[in-house]
Amino acid sequence: MSTAPAPAPSGRGAPGVAATTLPRRVRIGYGLGSVATGSFGTVPGLLLLPFLTDRIGVAAGLAGLIVLIPKAWDVVLNPIAGRISDRFTHPAGRRRPFLLRAGGTLAVLFVLLFAGPTAPTWLGATWVALVFVACATAYAFFQVPYVAMPAELTDEPAERTRLMTWRVAFLALAILVSGGLSPAIRDGLGSEWGYRGVGVFVGLLILFGTAAAWRGTAGAPLRDVPAPAAGLAEQLRLVAGSRDFRLLLVTFVLQAVAIGCMLAGVDYVARWVLGRTGAATLLFVCFVAPALVVTPLWQVVGARIGKKAGYAASSLLLLLGSVGIYLARSRSLTEVLLAVAVVGIGYAGAQMFPLAMLPDVAAVDAARTGQNRVGVFTGVWTGAETLGLALGPGLYALVLAWGGYASSTAGQASQAPRTLDAIHLGFSVIPAALIALSVLVLARYRLDEDAVRAAARRGEGGQ
Repeated sequence: MSTAPAPAPSGRGAPGVAATTLPRRVRIGYGLGSVATGSFGTVPGLLLLPFLTDRIGVAAGLAGLIVLIPKAWDVVLNPIAGRISDRFTHPAGRRRPFLLRAGGTLAVLFVLLFAGPTAPTWLGATWVALVFVACATAYAFFQVPYVAMPAELTDEPAERTRLMTWRVAFLALAILVSGGLSPAIRDGLGSEWGYRGVGVFVGLLILFGTAAAWRGTAGAPLRDVPAPAAGLAEQLRLVAGSRDFRLLLVTFVLQAVAIGCMLAGVDYVARWVLGRTGAATLLFVCFVAPALVVTPLWQVVGARIGKKAGYAASSLLLLLGSVGIYLARSRSLTEVLLAVAVVGIGYAGAQMFPLAMLPDVAAVDAARTGQNRVGVFTGVWTGAETLGLALGPGLYALVLAWGGYASSTAGQASQAPRTLDAIHLGFSVIPAALIALSVLVLARYRLDEDAVRAAARRGEGGQ
């Protein structure tokens, strides 16, 4: 590879140049992109299943399938989106144009998702299925380039952790605002206009996150590693051959399924188990608000004990909180909320650490091969993450079906004791089992910060 830097076009750094310390503007701007990813990742998982079962009247099992299929499509599409963005060239940067175009499209489609017909049931279900597939497609072309950007913004592992700290902090804020206010908007506007109001509200949040990420990363110098020459199938085979990537991915996906399961259960637990008006908002505040406080603390923990150890510690808190939710069912609402808060503290670290570890895996691969496969890595990652978050509601829907959940177009059907048990188990015990399995997988991960720095030095020496 040539060592002579060519003049950088607008919005791009010279080839081989890395921004060791990023400007605060870039960190904040990049982090604000999580307003879009957090809002889209949260609200469908929270309200789409109840919208289908209790507004349109779709049976629980079929509703779970409608939520799952569009996200399963992303498993196929995301690596393709990564491959396309790897090879894309533009004066504004390799990834940034995708943010603006795909993010704007996603915002419009999300408004349409809840704006379609609700009767007859088959027509409402068909509308949701088709528009949700379109949403998932637009989201793939936003999320994959967005997640790929940190590996090109800096080659310093500590700087990536700082970048992820901003991202996770804004992600937590986006989840708090979108997930906490959406049920209140729905309930405040009533059955006819409530879900439509949610669609407009979240569409505006997605548009804001898109514009902020676009403006905030303008002019940031980006590392320019050549795109891979091999075909997509070969790239996927090589990525699958990365042991540390596989272990990190499996750990994260298992936890995504667990979180998706809990997210899908919030509205059902609030209504049928807790039986309190506004309980869904309370659950969300207790889940996300702690993350806004502890995310910087997790960064300090990671700096002292390492990212893997920090990830393990946060995962154990996730497990502890899930078990606590199960034990607190027959006790006071305060104990349930405290257990949810423990989950929220663990969730902050369980989001920050793997997102900071993924660019390390991609950077080690780039230093070893001299080829930029970060888009393929992140394409596989985001596709699997999206599938995990969809499998969570799908799994929860199966638990509801097993428990005999009675769907209704007005949301007023009574539920049997067995159904109430299923609602609670799907929100606590099943996520706890998935998280416990993820901790066992994470224990086999070996890549540490010293190996990442050594790989970066080898990469610089080979240029």
